Amino acid sequence: MNVRALSGHAEFAEAVRLQKVIWGFPDLELLPVRFFVVASRIGGQTFGAFEGNRMAGFLLAIPGIKKDTGLPYLHSHMLGVLPDYRDSGIGRMLKTAQREDALARGIRLIEWSFDPFEAKNAYFNLEVLGAIVRTYIPNMYGITASPLHADLPTDRCIAEWWLAESPSKGQVTARVSLPPRKTRESQETLARELQRHFADGLAVTGFERSETSGAYLLSPWPSK
Repeated sequence: MNVRALSGHAEFAEAVRLQKVIWGFPDLELLPVRFFVVASRIGGQTFGAFEGNRMAGFLLAIPGIKKDTGLPYLHSHMLGVLPDYRDSGIGRMLKTAQREDALARGIRLIEWSFDPFEAKNAYFNLEVLGAIVRTYIPNMYGITASPLHADLPTDRCIAEWWLAESPSKGQVTARVSLPPRKTRESQETLARELQRHFADGLAVTGFERSETSGAYLLSPWPSK
């Protein structure tokens, strides 16, 4: 598997096609070729994972500036892998390429959103990559037509990946169980519990897997 920056309109168009295959997005919700063109020209990232000439996955990130500190960072907006290639390590390969490129440019923070009810993603983000979470946004993207969202609010956690620092997890002082089923009520419950701990200065620093679901582990975390 070869991971490299995407090049040219044809490869950008293939990344658009993958959005349909991976997430079932309708045309209205696809990020178009022009978005990939702009991202690649303004300091963003457009990477693809290729097996021969076949694109098996892609990553798209855009540059940003933190409003409160002026810190430059990357917002990793999309990372997708074709169903045939799931659980083959492509996601980690794409994130590794993203990290190396960011550090080479002096960027030390990458952020992205993820569905807090996706236990597999939570474990990957928190335990494999070492990201933390201090922000929960209810219905971040609005209710969409994607079958993956099942007409539910698109609640999201914001992962913070501090690249130049080794993950150092403090003592776990709180634990929030992930409900086994995603409903509006369980979304509201999870949001309320996590936001309460965030207000007390805690951050999600780990994820404990279980047979049915899992739990978010929280520790004190200094402000940045």
